[in-house]
Amino acid sequence: MASPTPHASTPRSSASCSPATAGSAVVEGPAAVPPGPSTSLLVPDTTAFPDSEDLLAEALTALARSAAPSAREVLIALAVPSDEIRWWREVPEPGTGTAGAAGWTGAEQLHGAARQILLAGALAVRGRAGYHGARHRRRAMATLGSLLIGPAPGGRELTAFLPVEAGRPLAVRLHHALHAAREAVDYQRATGGMEAFDSAVEAGVSRELTEAVIALVRGSEGAGIALDWAPAAGAPDGCPARPEPVEFSPGDLPALRRAGARYLRDEPAVTVRITGAVVRLRRSGPRGAGIVRLRVLAGAEVPHVRLELDEEAYRIAGQAHLVGLPVRVEGRLESRGGFRRLTRASQVVPVQVDEEERDRLMKSLQENVDSFEEACTGE
Repeated sequence: MASPTPHASTPRSSASCSPATAGSAVVEGPAAVPPGPSTSLLVPDTTAFPDSEDLLAEALTALARSAAPSAREVLIALAVPSDEIRWWREVPEPGTGTAGAAGWTGAEQLHGAARQILLAGALAVRGRAGYHGARHRRRAMATLGSLLIGPAPGGRELTAFLPVEAGRPLAVRLHHALHAAREAVDYQRATGGMEAFDSAVEAGVSRELTEAVIALVRGSEGAGIALDWAPAAGAPDGCPARPEPVEFSPGDLPALRRAGARYLRDEPAVTVRITGAVVRLRRSGPRGAGIVRLRVLAGAEVPHVRLELDEEAYRIAGQAHLVGLPVRVEGRLESRGGFRRLTRASQVVPVQVDEEERDRLMKSLQENVDSFEEACTGE
């Protein structure tokens, strides 16, 4: 049984097997990008041999004892078959004698940007849009709960493991979106045109993604993202077996900023019919129009909306609030402000709900006494 040793070839990002001696295989563990040393060891390539289980156990023990980051990543990949996404930033050394280390701020920036990129991908899985705003954000965030983060020595690189069962749609969408963003940037820098960013929306590119890539690259000499499919699951349909890494440089930032501003400006308002619980009412006097805040129960993928109602509609909303009933309202969910504001509100009516939901709404009312007093006094 060979102990883990550095391998001279350029490392790959997912564990793979290649023929070695008879009855064995060389396993190369994933290594961070840019290239660095990886872990190699001999394992049986079939369980037909009498001592195969012992050899596999010894291999796992050797990996567990190895200090190489690639060994840890192999163990994670074996425990939870996962697609892998890797980020890296090229930044100067923080000082003499600190080779391989990264500044605290840079490491936080890497983690924050990686989280933004994952969230942008999760939003694109929920629906394509140039600007998502507050839409779908709650469910997209829940998607990230199943992801695992690998060891990140030095703070310059980061690996996320996306379990195939729950995370494959996110991995596929990010693969298409990142390559589409790279192609759109290349087109803009070559021609000055922004049309490629329009068609890239269907691939999953959005303002959220352009902002995330900007956050990854800002303050660096360049940054990149690489994706590798779980070996046990193989490549998904329509994707290459070994996707090329996607790299961005500071020179790409102006195109990404222009695209983000364009997505924000051009995203249209959405006509909706929302059912929501009244959680706040406010107006300047005892009569007249007022501002209402609803916790959305149905009709839109946003948690809350704010709307202005005329005196009669405000009275209906206030009464529904007092007796623990939600209201239904029609209007336009405006993209400006992140789809948190409803305009042209009309058809405000209370909605009957079952006793359990009504009790919950009444409890919410008791927890928002200030809103209750505003509804009664108009202060």
